[in-house]
Amino acid sequence: MSIAESALSRPTLAAALWPATQNSKLARNVILALGGTALLWLSAKIQVPLYPVPITMQTLAVLLLGVAYGPRLGAATVALYLLEAAIGLPVLAGGWSEGAGLHLLYGPTGGYLAGFVVAAAVCGLLAERGWDRSLPQAAAAMVIGNLIIYALGLAWLAWQIGAPAAIRYGLLPFLLGDLLKIALGTCGLPAVWKIVGRRQ
Repeated sequence: MSIAESALSRPTLAAALWPATQNSKLARNVILALGGTALLWLSAKIQVPLYPVPITMQTLAVLLLGVAYGPRLGAATVALYLLEAAIGLPVLAGGWSEGAGLHLLYGPTGGYLAGFVVAAAVCGLLAERGWDRSLPQAAAAMVIGNLIIYALGLAWLAWQIGAPAAIRYGLLPFLLGDLLKIALGTCGLPAVWKIVGRRQ
């Protein structure tokens, strides 16, 4: 990291709530990563009834982990989650015993899953520049992260089923749910920082 980048960088929520020493950094990161994959697993299994399709809280968890953990740990946590799915743990969306297997990483939803890693990294970079501390910037960070997931997901899906079908089945049914999740994350981030500021 250059001096200029260091000057721009601000502590993430994870760093503010659990500062790491040189000796404890590895253990702290492992614990946070495992906890993050557990959160992603739960968020993928909990469905919110919404017309025309139910939504999970998975994308919200991805974006919040990126913001809270920063680019490296956030992306590494999501990558670890996908590795868990690839080796057969039922952590992806579906029933509690479903959502596992390497084939899911290159199936129709493979682009969205790859987008999770990129979105977590980008949201983490934005958080290090303080975008998670005000409502307008938190909203922008969440929207940017969601657009990254859409871009990679729809590009991969369009390659498999064509662009019109990809938009019809991979975008339009999820817009309302994603807007609600973005609103939830946007309101929550500055509020958490206020609590952290009071504690400090």
